[in-house]
Amino acid sequence: MNIIAEELNATIRQENAHVYRMLSGIGRQLFFPKGILTQSAEAKEKAYRINATAGIAKQDGGIMHFGSVMTHIPDFPPETSINYAPSYGLPELREVWKDSVLEKNPSLAGTPVSLPVVTSGITHAIAVFADMWVDPEDVVILPDMMWGNYNMIFVVRRGASISRYPIFTEDGAFNTAAFEERIAIEAGSRSKIVVLLNFPHNPSGYTVSEAEADRIRRILVKTAESGTDVVAVTDDSYFGLFYDDECIKESMFARLCGAHERLLCVKLDGATKENFVWGLRVGFCTYGCTAADDVAALYEALEKKTAGCVRGTVSNGSHLGQQIVLSSMKDPRYQEERREKFEILKSRALKVKSVLAAGKYQAAWDVYPFNSGYFMCLKLKTVDAETLRCHLLDAYGVGLIAIGDRDLRVAFSCVEESEIEELFDIILQGVNDLS
Repeated sequence: MNIIAEELNATIRQENAHVYRMLSGIGRQLFFPKGILTQSAEAKEKAYRINATAGIAKQDGGIMHFGSVMTHIPDFPPETSINYAPSYGLPELREVWKDSVLEKNPSLAGTPVSLPVVTSGITHAIAVFADMWVDPEDVVILPDMMWGNYNMIFVVRRGASISRYPIFTEDGAFNTAAFEERIAIEAGSRSKIVVLLNFPHNPSGYTVSEAEADRIRRILVKTAESGTDVVAVTDDSYFGLFYDDECIKESMFARLCGAHERLLCVKLDGATKENFVWGLRVGFCTYGCTAADDVAALYEALEKKTAGCVRGTVSNGSHLGQQIVLSSMKDPRYQEERREKFEILKSRALKVKSVLAAGKYQAAWDVYPFNSGYFMCLKLKTVDAETLRCHLLDAYGVGLIAIGDRDLRVAFSCVEESEIEELFDIILQGVNDLS
């Protein structure tokens, strides 16, 4: 094993042996290299005459570039747009994003969390998390309704298994009893479990209530107290888009952070969905846990391993993408823009609820509970979801996502409010056609 990895492991083991045990085999071997990057940094500081270290091209004292490229990004010079970014991410962006996490999760006040490491979008953040914390023999606990890419990341890429529980009760509440039962089953035969919490949930668009969130916390803390190491990862892709008074307005990360020495919390989030910049590919990975003495040293070691994982996959995220996000978040218009877009999506969600309350749809489908995010789902009663999806596409030019045999996902995020009733009337017509 590399000596730097051994040093990081020693720090992690000293500060929290449980967290060290949670690392995957890859996670234990990961480190941030001191080779070319360190030598280049030293040269940048001391090579006042000639610096021939960086793997970039320079010309006339600046970064070599095409005018045909830079003409499209006139507000950003080459040094802050087409140059490499650090594997950790831009330092100022990491600080600004951490500040935003603390602002949006006020109950974290006084709780130390790591500095976020920038990833190339949240999908990449999940893959980095999987590399660091999931081994082939591990199990990842997820609801029966889930984003399909989890299977690709955890099962296909990492060789782990997914253990599922039914997400909703018959009366439309989060199924905390089934969640607790699944946790108990897996914890009963394993020394470590990985629990992924995704609110607002994809595909249903549901976020748990305060009482449900408290119950989830109690279950996970109780599991840790019983001697099982718990890795709790929150996929907060659609964070902040909460549309009713009942659901929690903070991440489960805030509730779980520092709750027990055997409980590691990992928050995966990003500007992609929250700031509506999907293609800029800017995500973040943040840690929360306890330490014996020096939590800052523990976080620094975890950040170095995470940056090493980024370095070993995509090298670094887009400098231009990060710079645009940073500039936007510092812009005086930013908060008002966030509020404006939130209100548009909330209005669409409430319109969907209003339209679906009509009795004419009751024979065709039930509606899964939803109160947040981009999506909602229909549970079809009489027709196959994939058959209906294809029929709607071919006959009416309407695109939806079929999930399993009976579930149909509707992304109201990309439907104008004026089109919502027409959309569901067309879906009903499609059901009637097939029936």
